[in-house]
Amino acid sequence: MGLESSKGMDGSVPPENPISLKSMATLPGKSSRAAEAIRALRTHIMARHVSEGHRALAICAASNGSGCTFVATNLAVALSQIGVNTLLLDADLRSPGVAGAFGYKSSKSDLRSALSSATDFNDCIERNIMPNLSILFSSGPASNAQELLASARFKSLIDFCLREFDATIVDTPPANRYSDARRVSTVVGYSLIVAQRNKSHISDIKALAEHLRGDHANVIGTVLNEK
Repeated sequence: MGLESSKGMDGSVPPENPISLKSMATLPGKSSRAAEAIRALRTHIMARHVSEGHRALAICAASNGSGCTFVATNLAVALSQIGVNTLLLDADLRSPGVAGAFGYKSSKSDLRSALSSATDFNDCIERNIMPNLSILFSSGPASNAQELLASARFKSLIDFCLREFDATIVDTPPANRYSDARRVSTVVGYSLIVAQRNKSHISDIKALAEHLRGDHANVIGTVLNEK
């Protein structure tokens, strides 16, 4: 994995539901190109985003298979490893992948429950999946995904996350199939675009960036994924 930017685990886990992180590039001691690229991305995010008071970032991709979930999960883990109180929010209500990436089955209410009822947001978040890392999972496809994300409840959730966590990383579904990523980015305010080498089309990436900016979301950079 390499990075192209524009301007811009160690620890205990809940014993009743241990996680498997074999697919994560940012495990302690990993020195692969992907791990180093994620850590470089973390440095960029800390210097150009978190340090400036921006607490949330939507990870977006123009097309399926670009590695959006890979970047979102590993970036969240990398941030938690340097002591940043981080929330990873799986806002892919179409084909969620965060739980699978962690090999984890949530015992709590998921994002759909958080947005469709008056459930306390705290009751939907799995705390301390790793030290400094909490996750709000999505457990399966939602037929009314766009309506849930367009609701005032989603804005309230993001406001809650901004208050409770130093950094919130939000995974989103591919933008060429659904408009969800645009809605999420509008509420979050900041986006990072993920592209896949030899797969993503430059025209699609440019179009997504233009759409996001047109929706008043700041695109802080792009990541070129080589995996």
